[in-house]
Amino acid sequence: MPVITFAHHKGGTGKTTACLNIGGFLKKTGKKVLIIDCDPQANATSGLGIEPGTADHDIYDVFMSGTEGFERVPLKSAIIRGADVPDLCPASLDLAGAEPYLYEREDHVSILHDAVGPITRRYDVVLIDTPPSMGQFLINGLVAADHTVITMDTGPFALQGIESLRTIFSDISENTGVTVVPAMAIITRGKVLREEMTPGAAVMDGLRRLIGISGRNDQERTRFLEIMAALEHEFPLACAIPYDPLVPEAQKRGIPISECGRESPAASEYARIAEIVGGWK
Repeated sequence: MPVITFAHHKGGTGKTTACLNIGGFLKKTGKKVLIIDCDPQANATSGLGIEPGTADHDIYDVFMSGTEGFERVPLKSAIIRGADVPDLCPASLDLAGAEPYLYEREDHVSILHDAVGPITRRYDVVLIDTPPSMGQFLINGLVAADHTVITMDTGPFALQGIESLRTIFSDISENTGVTVVPAMAIITRGKVLREEMTPGAAVMDGLRRLIGISGRNDQERTRFLEIMAALEHEFPLACAIPYDPLVPEAQKRGIPISECGRESPAASEYARIAEIVGGWK
C-alpha cells in the first residue's frame, strides 16, 4: 500500500485540490482510498463534505496519542467511511494546538508514519494532505510517505519554493535518515496549457508555447524559463492542470471533481494522473 504525500510549504499551490481529485478518481477505479487531512485549515475535510470539528475523533487525537495526559486514539478510530468518495481522517482547527506538544516527544517526526502502519491492509492507497508551513505536520507527512507529490503554480515565487523544498528534504534526511525524493510535480492554474501526461520535457514545451501566446514581458518570460529549468532538473514527472471552473464548483459542493458527472479539462488531467499514481507501489 503506497502512502503518497502532497506537499508545498507555500499556500495556494493546489495541494488539497490535487489530493482530493486524484483520490476521487482512484476511488472510481475501485481502489480503497484513505485521505488524511493534516492541515489545521481542514480544507480536505470540507472538500469531502465534512464539517471540521464535528467528528468524534480526528487527526488531532491521533497526533496527541502517546502524549502524557491525552487519550490514545488509533488512526482507525478517527476514520470516516465514504460511500462514493474516499474514506477520510478529518482535521479541525484543534490541530494547530498540537504542534507545541510534538516537539517534546522523541518520536515527533514519525508519529504519522507509526499511526498509518496498522491500517495498511485496509487500503490500496493512502493520500496525505499537508499544511502550507514548514512545521511538524509537513515533516510527519514527508516521513510517512513512500512517494511525494509537489504542487506548484507558475507565480513569481515558485522558484524560491523549489529551493526551500530542497532544503527541507535535505534537513529531513540529515536528521531522520529518511530520504525524500519527489515523484511528481503538478503544475496548477494553467489557463491555456493542456498537455498530455508525459515526462517533464513535453510540459516544458507547452509552457514555452504558453509564454509565447500570452504576450508576457521579458521579466516574466525569464522567470518562466527559470522555473522550467528547475522542474526539468528536479522532477522525474511533471503534469499540468488547466484552469477549469468545475474545480471550485466541486469544492463548494464538498465532492471531488470525479463526482460532478461530466468531463472537463481538469477532470481529464486528474484522471490521467490517478492512473499513473494507481500503479505506484
